[in-house]
Amino acid sequence: MQYPSQNVARLYFMAAIGLFVVQIVFGLIMGLQYVVGDFLFPAIPFNVARMVHTNLLIVWLLFGFMGASYYLVPEEAGRDLYSPGLAKLMFWVFLIAGALTIVGYLAVPYATLAKITGNSLLPTMGREFLEQPWITKVGIVIVALAFLFNVGMTVLTGRKTVVTMVLLTGLTGLALLFLFSFYNPDNLVLDKYYWWWVVHLWVEGVWELILAAILAFVLIKTTGVDREVIEKWLYVIIAMTLITGIIGTGHHYYWIGTPAYWQWLGSIFSALEPIPFFVMVLFAFNTINQRKREHPNKVTVLWAMGTAVMAFLGAGVWGFMHTLAPVNYYTHGTQITAAHGHMAFFGAYAMVVMTIISYAVPIMRGQDAKGNRMQVMEMWSFWLMTVSMVFITLFLTGAGILQTYLQRYTDTPLPFMIVQEKISLFYWMREAAGVVFLIGAILFVLSFLPERKTSSSSTAG
Repeated sequence: MQYPSQNVARLYFMAAIGLFVVQIVFGLIMGLQYVVGDFLFPAIPFNVARMVHTNLLIVWLLFGFMGASYYLVPEEAGRDLYSPGLAKLMFWVFLIAGALTIVGYLAVPYATLAKITGNSLLPTMGREFLEQPWITKVGIVIVALAFLFNVGMTVLTGRKTVVTMVLLTGLTGLALLFLFSFYNPDNLVLDKYYWWWVVHLWVEGVWELILAAILAFVLIKTTGVDREVIEKWLYVIIAMTLITGIIGTGHHYYWIGTPAYWQWLGSIFSALEPIPFFVMVLFAFNTINQRKREHPNKVTVLWAMGTAVMAFLGAGVWGFMHTLAPVNYYTHGTQITAAHGHMAFFGAYAMVVMTIISYAVPIMRGQDAKGNRMQVMEMWSFWLMTVSMVFITLFLTGAGILQTYLQRYTDTPLPFMIVQEKISLFYWMREAAGVVFLIGAILFVLSFLPERKTSSSSTAG
């Protein structure tokens, strides 16, 4: 049964995909700046392009998570959204605040932006991923609280399911942990210690609960497998996620001045972090193999399978590659970190947002699935983005291995910029793969355009 308030999700999905495309464009700009240092300078310096690229990543994924919640919660709760009007209002607040922040990054120097937004009153700027002025951060908190209230009241006054409980737990954790972005101590060790409470405990903690809940919802709808079976898998995944993810935060504490026991705790529990992602692969493929019906939206099932596999590879395998302390000592902050980050974010979070968009948008239009031609186009977008992301990851991994050896491991280490010149071929190949990725993203957008109906009228002669 469909509920009218689910259509609120359409706004969030449109914003998410639009910002996703812009994020890719800024990624390509940064990629060129690695090999053509003065590209678009001084209009868009590298540090500004990087801020825009990473901030857009967070913002568009949050739009995606909110849209997914506004779509699936009414259906799971068996009632309309508590306040569709509040959801629409917060959409515009979030979009305008995000847009003004990005314009601020591009229009004035970062130090000027800090001055005119009153950073001296509440110093929160200058931290990677959390560069937003405190005014923007307050806006994010207001949007998050209104969102949680709206979703929470819908769940509490409707049917409770494991999917909505896991989702609500993840969303609550997302909102609460963001409050640490306001705490910016002068001591650099304390600063990095609590900074990871936002960055790590988001992406390797509560976001994984959101991922699991969205994926479970889509698999329930597309396979017809008994809800109880999927819920049991969900319990296992979230338990292992929280156990390994929370203590696994310690793999960021190796070299920032924290006690030495974090080398052991971080190494051991980080080594266990791929397990919940592997269980997610088993969960997705086992559910699809046991499906009781063939859903007409075949491309959504493809996205769901791809999410599980790419999340395991990016967050699990590539994360494990350099998470142990003796290895991380050499690789931390190299292009190996970038390789892991790109595939992990795309596989775990970008793909699950595209999964729910692929499933929900046709239904909101009154269809079970898109037409065959548009599904084929979307499948092309899936493969172009997925394969190009694999190559981006492989090229960055090659660059990172060479960088680690030439700059840190050899007995005669070379200066940073000399090493960057020697690995520039990997950057050019990464840029080419990025262009293919952009083409895939554009095809994804085009696949949702209304199809032209062909007339089958015949004339008698």
